[in-house]
Amino acid sequence: MATLVILRHGESVANRDNIFTGWNDVPLTAKGRQQAQAAGKLVAQTGLQFGALHTSMLQRAIVTSNLVLEAIDQLYIPEYKSWRLNERHYGALRGKNKDKVREEVGEKQIKIWRRSFKTVPPLLDHITQDRRYDRFGPHIEPLGESLEMAYHRLMPYWVDQIAPRLLDGHNQLVVAHGSTLRALIKYLDGVADADISQVEVANGEPIQYDFDDRLNVLRKLIL
Repeated sequence: MATLVILRHGESVANRDNIFTGWNDVPLTAKGRQQAQAAGKLVAQTGLQFGALHTSMLQRAIVTSNLVLEAIDQLYIPEYKSWRLNERHYGALRGKNKDKVREEVGEKQIKIWRRSFKTVPPLLDHITQDRRYDRFGPHIEPLGESLEMAYHRLMPYWVDQIAPRLLDGHNQLVVAHGSTLRALIKYLDGVADADISQVEVANGEPIQYDFDDRLNVLRKLIL
């Protein structure tokens, strides 16, 4: 039996300002740091000891990770960063205010772009690759992604890096983003494509999954 705790980063500047963010690298707000510290205290109350932490290549998740590890006094554990845990890429919507986009295209369209599983947002014309991704090869950053596309880039990381450690009996901590955690929850909870739009993941709210020795979910708990 092993335990997985997943956590969405604390409030970012883009969350505060209601901006589509995706792979843009934005910092936490002061409130976001407080949320991360509070989440760490909740995780600390479980008494769980983790074998590793997994997070994205984006600072809002990385800083949240470090604040949580500090709060649970486990800064020493291995920390793995992967682009596969990055937020869903919002394409040409990134950097735009959600309310202004809503005024332009209407509530129905923006809801489809944000919440549906298969719909791809308007794509960027081109990408200037960030050097943080150079070691992974060219064309890592997409022009835009549906949640389904984010799901398919996330799942190899689950299969290769997280699930084997859980199967070995080592508790794992994942600190990532709203959409990639929704994708992981879709897999773990068996959520249908049509129902994933109803799944929300709040900033700074840890979710605990307890598994049996075959990674069947025994219990899900919001801390």
